[in-house]
Amino acid sequence: MSVSSAMIKELRERTGVGVSKCKEALEKSAGNMDEAISFLRKAGMATAVKKSGREAKEGKIAFKETDNCVAIVEVSSETDFVASNDRFVEFLNNMVEEVAQTQPASLEDFMKQKFSKDSSMTIEECQGTLVQAIGENIQVKRFVTFAKKPGKTLGVYSHMGGKIITLVEMEGDSVDVAKDVAMHAAAASPDFLSPEKVPQNVIDHERDIARGQLAGKPEHIMDKILEGKINAFYDDVCLLRQKFVKDDSMTVGAFVDQKGKEAGKTFVVTDFIRWSIGE
Repeated sequence: MSVSSAMIKELRERTGVGVSKCKEALEKSAGNMDEAISFLRKAGMATAVKKSGREAKEGKIAFKETDNCVAIVEVSSETDFVASNDRFVEFLNNMVEEVAQTQPASLEDFMKQKFSKDSSMTIEECQGTLVQAIGENIQVKRFVTFAKKPGKTLGVYSHMGGKIITLVEMEGDSVDVAKDVAMHAAAASPDFLSPEKVPQNVIDHERDIARGQLAGKPEHIMDKILEGKINAFYDDVCLLRQKFVKDDSMTVGAFVDQKGKEAGKTFVVTDFIRWSIGE
């Protein structure tokens, strides 16, 4: 297939590699962006790949905390202008309130349920009324609820006016520590909690990339170098292995351990999510 200038531009933005090499990678991968990135990484040319070069859809993410749970809802729009509209913000706040109070099993079920503030319409009909009034495609895109559990703390952090929201679940009773970790997750964009949570296929892919970079190296030193590269990968993508944004002399895991010891308790991060608009 022919490689367009837009594809080359996206690959350049995501990898920082020059035009000719990006074009070559796209040609060899038949225009497949992920395969082109892998090609460049194996060649040692792309070291800091951005997650996506595509323009994100607009919208906002909000959270609501009740006595029983924390609910997070994303509502998408076509433009940032509409996402700042008072009626859009009111709709978003209503939706996150509904999710927090009713904790629906699925998005499909949620859209069919009655709107508590006007039982003459469903959530889907309420959404349709807003679409008709504003003249732009607006959708409840996704939601999640985290139940509050005995002995655990939920810390939530909203960043960039609702463009990013993170939630951290932690064993222990320090909201401040959980929120600090959530703030870090917003800034550092981890993909996994810890190395143990990284799927085997992801690890295998990284090993394949690393082997490509080490082509020609003696076999007896390759395993040691591979192990170092995989550990560096964990340091980059695993929340507990990342350098803590407030103090890069320690990892997030070490920060949590330290705060637990200072309080005479044990703090353990057990889960997290990080949502950003347009994912």
